[in-house]
Amino acid sequence: MLSAAHTMTRPRLADSPQAQTRFLLLVAGLGGLLYGIDVGIIAGALPYLEASAATLWQLTPQQLGWVVAAVLGGSVLSSLGAGALADACGRRRGMLLAGLLFSASIPVIALAQGYLPLLLGRVLQGVSGGLIGVIVPLYLAESLPAAVRGRGTALFQLMLTIGLVLAAVIGLLVASQVETAARLVPASLGAVQDAAWRRIFWFSLAPGVAYTLGVLALAESPRWLLQRARPAAALRALQRTRAPAAAAAELAAMRTEQAATDAGDGGSLLQRRYLLPFLLACLILVCNQATGINSILAYAVTLLDQAGLSGSRANQGDLALKLVNALVTVVAVVLVDRKGRKFLLMLGSGGIVLSLLAAGLLLRSGEAQQQDVRAPLAALVRANGLRASAQQLGALAQHGRYQLDIAYRYGPLTLVKTVRDGQPLDIAAPTSVDGDGALGAALRRLHLNPLPALDGALGAPLLIERARLGAPPPARHGWQLLACLLGFIASFAIGPGVCVWLALSELMPTRIRSNGMSVALLLNQCVSTLIAAVFLPTVGRYGSASMFFAWAACSVVYFLAASLLLPETRGKTLEEIGRHFTARPARAPTPTIPETSTP
Repeated sequence: MLSAAHTMTRPRLADSPQAQTRFLLLVAGLGGLLYGIDVGIIAGALPYLEASAATLWQLTPQQLGWVVAAVLGGSVLSSLGAGALADACGRRRGMLLAGLLFSASIPVIALAQGYLPLLLGRVLQGVSGGLIGVIVPLYLAESLPAAVRGRGTALFQLMLTIGLVLAAVIGLLVASQVETAARLVPASLGAVQDAAWRRIFWFSLAPGVAYTLGVLALAESPRWLLQRARPAAALRALQRTRAPAAAAAELAAMRTEQAATDAGDGGSLLQRRYLLPFLLACLILVCNQATGINSILAYAVTLLDQAGLSGSRANQGDLALKLVNALVTVVAVVLVDRKGRKFLLMLGSGGIVLSLLAAGLLLRSGEAQQQDVRAPLAALVRANGLRASAQQLGALAQHGRYQLDIAYRYGPLTLVKTVRDGQPLDIAAPTSVDGDGALGAALRRLHLNPLPALDGALGAPLLIERARLGAPPPARHGWQLLACLLGFIASFAIGPGVCVWLALSELMPTRIRSNGMSVALLLNQCVSTLIAAVFLPTVGRYGSASMFFAWAACSVVYFLAASLLLPETRGKTLEEIGRHFTARPARAPTPTIPETSTP
C-alpha cells in the first residue's frame, strides 16, 4: 500500500503537462468559437430585428445600419489597441476582458428596448472580437510547446468556422419556430419576431461564460512574464505545459534572446530582425484577404445563380462550400504540425491560383455568349417606369429563352441582378439605404475615408453600367463553377485559413509581437473592407471574371511569398524563429538573482 505522503506528492493526471495543454487548447478553441459567433450571429437575427426596429422602436434604416456595422467598428478599434493592452496588462487579462465584454454584451442586446442599448451591446461585441482576434493567437504562440503550437492555432481557426456554422444553425432553428408560430397564431407575429432575435443572442451567452471561466484557470504567458522580469513565474507557467527539463531549457533560450536584444542597440524597430518579419507578416495577411475569400463566400449564391444553378441548387452549393470549409480545416489541424506551415501555405495558395483561374475562365466563357444590350435596355426601362416585362425582354433577346445579367448604379450605390426567362425586370430607384456607418462617417469628416456615403444614392439618376443578354447557361456550367469554388475553399482552408494565424503570431519577435499583430490584423481588415467596396462596381463594369483574375494575380504573389520568403517554423521555438531574421549570434544571458515572489 502506498503511503499517504507518497500519495499526496504523486502528480495528478489533471495537472500533467498533456492535460494542461489540452485545457489550454479547449479555452483557446472557445475563443475562436466566440469570434465566429461575433461575425455570424447578426445574419440570423437581422430579419426579426428589422421588423421589431420598424414597428416597436421606429428606428431609421440608417440607425439599423449602424447597429449592424457596430461590430466591425468596435473590432477595428479594439484590434488596433489590443497589442498595447496585452503588453500593458498581460495576455491573460486581455483575454479575460474580451470574455467579460462578450458575456456582458448579450444581456445588453437581448434586453434592449431602444436604439442606444442595442448599439452599445453591438459595440461591446465588436470590441470583444477585436481583442480575441489579436490576443488569443498571441497567447497561444507564446504559451504552447513548439510541437503543438501549430495545432493549437489551427484549432482556433477551426472553432471560428464552427462558430459561423453554429450561428447559422441557431438562426435556422429560430426561423423555423417563427414560421410555425406565425402560421398557428398570425396575430402574434410581431411579438414572436421580437422574441426571436433576442433568443438568438441569448443562445450565444453560454460559450461566452464558459470561455471567461476557462481563462481564469490559465497561466499568464511565460514570455510576457519574462519581459516583466519575473523569471520564476515564467518558469512555473512553462512547467504547466512542458516537462521540467524542457521548461528550463526553453526559459534559458528566452533569457538568452532577451539578453541579446538588451545588449544590442536597444531593439530598434528598424532592425532587420524586427522589420523583415513584420513586413512579411503584413504581406501574408494582406494576401490572405486579396484571395477574395470574403467576397466569394458572400456572393456565392449570386455567382452560382448567374452560372446556371438557380433557386435551391445555388443555396445548396453555398451550404456545400461552408461544410467543405469546416471539414478541410479539420484536416489542416492534423497536418499543420506534421507537414509544416510553409508546405500548407504553398499547397493552399497554389490551389487557390488554379481554382480562381479556372473559375474566371469559366465565367468569361459564359459572358462571351451574351450580347451587350445597355442602350436598348436603357431606352426600354425609361419608357416603362424603370421596368420591363418578361415579353419585352424576350423580344429584346430575339429568341425563346433568355438570361439578363445587369449591373446598374444610383449615385455611389451599385446593384447587380440576374433575371431569368419569364421574369420581369424592376430596377426602380431605392427609397432607402442602410446609410453611412458611424465609423465611416467619422473618418470621412476627417478626410480619411475614400469610400463615398451611400446616402448619395437617394435621388440620384439611373446609370446602367453593364447589361448582358443571352441564352440561360446550362446547369452543367453552374456545377462546373461550383467545383471551382469548392476547390478554392478547400485550398484556402488547408493553407491560408489556418496558417495566417500562425504567420501573424509566430513570425514577429517578442518585443514587437503584440503591437505588430495589431497593425497586421488592421491591414487585413482594411483590405477586406476595400475589396467589399470595389467588388460590385468592378463586376458591374467589367464582369465577374475580372475579379477572379485579379484575385488569382494576388494569390500568385501569395504563393511566391510562401515559397521564397517564409521560413518553416514547424517544431521551432519562437526564439529560434526570431534568429532566422538576424545573422547576429545570441549572447549569453546576464546572471540574475532568481525571483521568489508569487505570480
